[in-house]
Amino acid sequence: MSFSLETLRSLQVCPPEKAWQEIFSRSLEVCRAPLDISSGIKAIHDRDQEIGLMDLFLSSAGWDLWNSFDENVPHTADKAKEWWKNQQAGRAILVLDALSLRELPWLLQGAADQKLKVTSVSVTASELPPETTAFAKAMGFGQRSSLANNGIGKHPVFTKTRSESTDIPWEDCEALLTANPNWFFWHHWPDSRMHDFAALGKGLSNLTQEAIEQLSSKEFWSFIKNLATGRTLLVTADHGYAATGTFPDAHEDQAKFLKAHFSSQRFSPDIEKSWHSLPPVALALNSRQGEYFYTLGRRKWRSPAGYPTLTHGGLSVLEVAVPFIEIAAIG
Repeated sequence: MSFSLETLRSLQVCPPEKAWQEIFSRSLEVCRAPLDISSGIKAIHDRDQEIGLMDLFLSSAGWDLWNSFDENVPHTADKAKEWWKNQQAGRAILVLDALSLRELPWLLQGAADQKLKVTSVSVTASELPPETTAFAKAMGFGQRSSLANNGIGKHPVFTKTRSESTDIPWEDCEALLTANPNWFFWHHWPDSRMHDFAALGKGLSNLTQEAIEQLSSKEFWSFIKNLATGRTLLVTADHGYAATGTFPDAHEDQAKFLKAHFSSQRFSPDIEKSWHSLPPVALALNSRQGEYFYTLGRRKWRSPAGYPTLTHGGLSVLEVAVPFIEIAAIG
């Protein structure tokens, strides 16, 4: 397994920046390996559990590393803007909302099948909280909907750029593309479907099957190829997600605390510092998006609306780590 005891011991003594580099690198190693479609759902569950070993470390012996997260990780928003500035005319960014490292195999296999050249694959970090609006603000958009109907406006970085934000089918997305050399396209999948599958009895298996179907479809790859024609393409995400349906139940006293302060969510703007045990079950962190209170690691608890089986906003690796994939221009 990639997260060996030796790895965990090294993370306790190395500088925070190095520790986060190692965590992201190991997570990429676990998640990017090719998968056979016939065994995809089981393999994704297995990989999710392997990443869970890192979450266990980050919520126990290594919990204080979260205090250094914001200043020691490569933020997706910063890297995307830097990437854009370093490209010549003919560039496009596709944000797939809530795309996690779990979906990497299908993207990479699909690109290979379509004879597209993937020039780099890396991991970048969401904002804190790992939510859509936090990422939109970090990009300078205010909110995701600002990009709809070419609403990007006179952005200081994305000049002379067409934009769209939508949840329509891939073939309809393709019909929206124009010959403009610069595009920023924010699609709401898989986040929109993640919430559909968050009810009890559904969850990671359903979303994995959905991802296999969508990321293997001719409609998706026709859209990607059109977007990459004459443009270097960056595919990334605003945040990932937690498969909370697979999380263990919190102990009774912890569950009462978490339910009282978070209800069915994984972060809150109401800062509470009354949980005094170490390691903590929740952390107050002051990031560049402001101060929030976050659930820590992999725990779930009973809530009036039923705790969702898929969600985001808390502190776990697959909520904060997202793919950052460059595809060479066609033609």
